[in-house]
Amino acid sequence: MLAACGILSEKTVDHSKWSASKFYVEAKNELNEGNYAAAVKLFEALEARYPYGRYAQQAQLEIAYAYYKDQEHASAIAAAERFIQLYPHHQNIDYAYYIKGLASFNDDQGLMGYITHKIIKQDMSERDAKASRESFESLKQLVTRYPDSKYTPDALQRMAYLVNALARGEIHVAQYYMKRKAYVAAIKRAQFILEEYPQTPATEDALYIMAVAYGELGMTDLREDVEKVIRKNFPESIYLTDSGAVKGKSWWEIW
Repeated sequence: MLAACGILSEKTVDHSKWSASKFYVEAKNELNEGNYAAAVKLFEALEARYPYGRYAQQAQLEIAYAYYKDQEHASAIAAAERFIQLYPHHQNIDYAYYIKGLASFNDDQGLMGYITHKIIKQDMSERDAKASRESFESLKQLVTRYPDSKYTPDALQRMAYLVNALARGEIHVAQYYMKRKAYVAAIKRAQFILEEYPQTPATEDALYIMAVAYGELGMTDLREDVEKVIRKNFPESIYLTDSGAVKGKSWWEIW
């Protein structure tokens, strides 16, 4: 009964005499109360009735944010991209890039994914890397174009997190090749990690994979060269024996 009354009440609301500011205030109220779908409808109605002016422009940004909060990440990205295309010189354009980056950042695991990783170390790298790359590019545009933006510090932290996640994702691929005894493919993947993500924690794992793979291929000289690099850069590595040699395949198999 109450639901039916609510629907009837919504249908009987007359928006025809609402001003742009009235639309905006009502939509913001819905947004602040967590009624994201209702907020989007009002913001869209505002745009349709008053397509010009600051309220219509701000409504587009609010729509992107409402979609993001409602876990509608694809819609949030589309709304942010639309704003960027229509108002490339808007004073709040940095926020559009930020929302776009956030939506991609959480595209495959939801808002709680980032928090979950921080608390229980859930490995984001095991997920599809497509959204991570898209998020990184959006955030990169923000920090490159608007280094003084108030959103840049958070964007930089997220970019560092994404780089580590992407590097870990490559490690998972290399480990898969090792388990399949595709040692040449594992070496190539490890080399890619060293080239593309040289300052990440995954570097140590990549070097170890190379050393073991070279050993399995009987390429002793190359294995020893990699061992030297590990000893120099990671003297306390878990992959080294007490004598400084790289641990063998029995260690690898626990992965």
